[in-house]
Amino acid sequence: MKYKIKSRIWIEADNKVLIGEGRVRLLKAIEETGSLSKAARSIQISYKKAWTMLDAVNKSAKSPVTESSTGGKGGGGAVLTAYGKELINAFEAINKNCWEHLDTQIEKINNL
Repeated sequence: MKYKIKSRIWIEADNKVLIGEGRVRLLKAIEETGSLSKAARSIQISYKKAWTMLDAVNKSAKSPVTESSTGGKGGGGAVLTAYGKELINAFEAINKNCWEHLDTQIEKINNL
């Protein structure tokens, strides 16, 4: 039998979630679609939930992660800031490194 470690990581600031896998998915969807509402639809969450998640990231982050324009005839939009892109890249690197470490650690049990 081969064992596997299951885990999820997230980063907190003042006991509030800054970023995790779900928020990264949302930010990437914003980058792909150019809109919070389209991003929410693409990852199948409500606009309200997406807005709440994005607001929480922006409140916990050192700088805004998105810039938005208001709606109108052509509609509004949202784009990631340079800081938002860096935050995604940093989180993904940390997450990858954690998984690589966990994969080596589970061998201690698999080899028993």
